[in-house]
Amino acid sequence: MDIKQSKNRFGIIGNDLKLNQAINVALQVAATDISVLINGESGTGKETIPQIIHHNSKRKHNNYIAVNCGAIPEGTVDSELFGHEKGSFTGANESRKGYFEAADNGTIFLDEIAELPLASQARLLRVLENGEFIKVGSSKAQKTNVRILAATNENMLELVKKGKFREDLYYRLNTISIQLPPLRDRGEDILLLFNKFASDFAEKYNTDPIKLDNEAVEAINNYQWPGNIRQLKNFVAQLSIIEKRREIDGNSLKLHLPENSSNVPILYKDESKEDLSEREILYKVLFDMKNDLTELKKITHNLILESPSNSISNTDLEIFKEIEDKQENLIAKENTIEIHESLSLIEQEKRLIIKALNKHKDRRKDAAKELGISERTLYRKLKEFEL
Repeated sequence: MDIKQSKNRFGIIGNDLKLNQAINVALQVAATDISVLINGESGTGKETIPQIIHHNSKRKHNNYIAVNCGAIPEGTVDSELFGHEKGSFTGANESRKGYFEAADNGTIFLDEIAELPLASQARLLRVLENGEFIKVGSSKAQKTNVRILAATNENMLELVKKGKFREDLYYRLNTISIQLPPLRDRGEDILLLFNKFASDFAEKYNTDPIKLDNEAVEAINNYQWPGNIRQLKNFVAQLSIIEKRREIDGNSLKLHLPENSSNVPILYKDESKEDLSEREILYKVLFDMKNDLTELKKITHNLILESPSNSISNTDLEIFKEIEDKQENLIAKENTIEIHESLSLIEQEKRLIIKALNKHKDRRKDAAKELGISERTLYRKLKEFEL
């Protein structure tokens, strides 16, 4: 299968040189069992490259399993990936195969690999090194012959430096690296994709496809498309429904284009485009500081208990007392902040999460990005607040 055939089979639109290069590398490595790391921004279509690799490999008649690592609750990651034995934890009423056992002799694609917890990273490294894994609740190692492909939109080297991702695992996964270009760098492909989505939408709903005049074409080419292909597809659907005219001019198109956002993280913006109030930002900062101090207090307490002589020095007591004083000061500050609804920090956090979810129509990934937290952290908060 060549580049053109791959595009036709997997519905890839575009002639950009970097896109063609990415597909070409995928086809070249398909015949091997080398691990591949696919890099690219969210919405660039990273999930298509592993499919090209699998369907052009000797494993194509065996299982292909795609796993979104960021969507699995942290407490169940190992069970989902490696399986568990009956009775290994509460609710484990029977033994269960994990993805690595189910994908034996096939291919497993780990999307959002950067979201994998450090403990699970160590287990994954063992699979890569000697093809072994151990089910949760078992002491017996099992063999698996599986090819691992992974994708991320994160800067992995930065995560390695920060200690959030294992360096040895990164280099094992990154034997071959494939980079997918963002939509804003794909030139004429933007219009090709626009027309394809417009045609698909018109066919689906039996309407005439929308078209762009020259000014509108220039506008979509100059837009940054932070959500890439996914955002463009949703945008075309929106235009097709809202606009009564089938030919869109530049002014009409610009009314629907959201403002380009910078890469600077923000806590939240509501639908009226107003920034967080200073009070809300202060609550967020105080909440984070309170959590940090609680954790530091716990660590200090454990260090005192684990000291060789099991004795508490005056210095230890002073440190512990200082942490307690700072925590009490934070609580006092929290209690002195007056807001109309008299909300606590936890209630403020809960309210921000609800606002973000409402804004993004319950799309957790987008809500988590808006709040500046991981999807897994958002999942944990939803469970904690019973939302």
